[in-house]
Amino acid sequence: MSVPATMKPDEAEMSPRQVREAFAGLLLVLFVSMISGTIVSTALPKIIGALNGSQSQYTWVVTATLLAATVTTPIWGKLSDLYSKKLLVQISIVIFVVGSLLSGMAQDAGQLIGARAFQGIGVGGLQALVQVAIAAMIPPRERGRYNGLLGGVMAVATVGGPLLGGLIVDTSWLGWRWCFFIGVPISIIALAVLQKTLHLATVRRANVKIDYLGAALIAVGVSILLIWVSFVGNSFDWLSWQTAVMVGVGLVILAVAVWVEARVAEPIVPLDIIRRRTTALAILASLAVGMAMFGGAVFLGQYFQIGRGYSPTEAGLLTIPMMVGVLFSSAISGQLISRSGKIKPYIVAGTVILVIGFAMLSTIDHATSLTYLSGGMLLVGVGVGMSMQNLVLAVQNDVPLRDLGAASSSVAFFRSLGGTVGVSVLGAILANRITEDITSKMIAAGVPAGSGDGASNLNLAELTGPMQQIVRAAYGDATGHIFLISAGIAVLGIIAALLLKPTMLRSTVDITSSASTDNGTGASTGKDTGTAADNGTGSAADTGTGVDDRDGGEAELQNAGVREPRS
Repeated sequence: MSVPATMKPDEAEMSPRQVREAFAGLLLVLFVSMISGTIVSTALPKIIGALNGSQSQYTWVVTATLLAATVTTPIWGKLSDLYSKKLLVQISIVIFVVGSLLSGMAQDAGQLIGARAFQGIGVGGLQALVQVAIAAMIPPRERGRYNGLLGGVMAVATVGGPLLGGLIVDTSWLGWRWCFFIGVPISIIALAVLQKTLHLATVRRANVKIDYLGAALIAVGVSILLIWVSFVGNSFDWLSWQTAVMVGVGLVILAVAVWVEARVAEPIVPLDIIRRRTTALAILASLAVGMAMFGGAVFLGQYFQIGRGYSPTEAGLLTIPMMVGVLFSSAISGQLISRSGKIKPYIVAGTVILVIGFAMLSTIDHATSLTYLSGGMLLVGVGVGMSMQNLVLAVQNDVPLRDLGAASSSVAFFRSLGGTVGVSVLGAILANRITEDITSKMIAAGVPAGSGDGASNLNLAELTGPMQQIVRAAYGDATGHIFLISAGIAVLGIIAALLLKPTMLRSTVDITSSASTDNGTGASTGKDTGTAADNGTGSAADTGTGVDDRDGGEAELQNAGVREPRS
């Protein structure tokens, strides 16, 4: 059911030049949000070592940001359907800057985790709003080639981040705190660029409320389950009363969240949208890809530094094959999608390649050839580049403009949720396996239990020579097990991609009768026309004929608060 809306009349249609300038500003914002995670990937072992943190805290420095981003992403998406997208992007940048400053000033691992959680609120906004703003400017058919540029920025941020982070921690007069401070000037530049270039129509629907209760329930339910994953196997057994209480309470809260979402007028995760076949399958695939990618890739820096003994800078350089795969696969597939209008074949191919890459990495240990490692990372990068952004594009192509924010943020929400669960679960499994391996290797080598002198396993400088070798071997050998689990999770992505319905990308920003004509499906009988009729966008199908009723279409578009797509 459509909701009455108003649109600010002073927002002019953006010219092609303005679109390009605004897109450049949004790319800079995306770069800022991505580099916040990648810049610490190679530096994190030294950061946690300097703060005398543990493996669990190592995981939670990453998980805290992902969890906060996951919970807030759908809220940002819903707000973008109500208020100025430009203002929301700027607010999220400011929150990100404050979180970066707090992270850089942290005095212990607990403070760092808290600051990273606050930073994640801004990251959640950037993840959702960049996609929404781009989709509001560019039609899906044209967006394929732009996705190639998005992939390029992703590759640069992912390659440059670890390299920059490694260089910073290896430079004595900078120190690890600048891994967080360095993002502040970049964010300020992005803020200035967007203030000048980004001009989007503000659509405001009347009598709309944000479902804060649903968001809170989801946050609490997911957090309880993630806390359980972090402590199970160490603080208490898998089969224990603590497990029963935490899992039971977490599932009950999530069930209540679903009940609330099904009954509120404006759910934070709109069930009517995610029940659509394309959206549901894209969400499932994104969940699997996010779990596999974030959960597996986040431990590569740790593997190279602790398991193989490389410096942070060298560890960043060694991950270049993965980022090369992301860069070239996203750029090439984006161009091919724009030319053909077909998206499913590239998503399927990407998920298959991702599984193959993780399967290769599942066999590694502390002595694996770097050539073999590079091959596995390259395939993982190709798989991510061909699937991740294209899954968002598939969903955006399936919904009208007025639901774009909710639909895009739903995919980002579940992808981020998958990454959060993946990092937490795989991190807990890795920590338990490493503890077991270190204990068994110490017994076998006859090393006294107190050889570490109370230092954390990640602070190798404080360990004795024999103990350092034991820890390195344990980390190097255990990491392959993480990638094996990641490969199994990514198989779900293949299944979801295969079940996607083949469709042609429309050539208009919104779903209208012209979209149906552009896609060659027929104005009166095509799928897009039917969808437009269901959503009340004033297509030819509204009159039951194959003729485009432009006057009626324009009137309904004005009532729905959706501007007529430019010709």
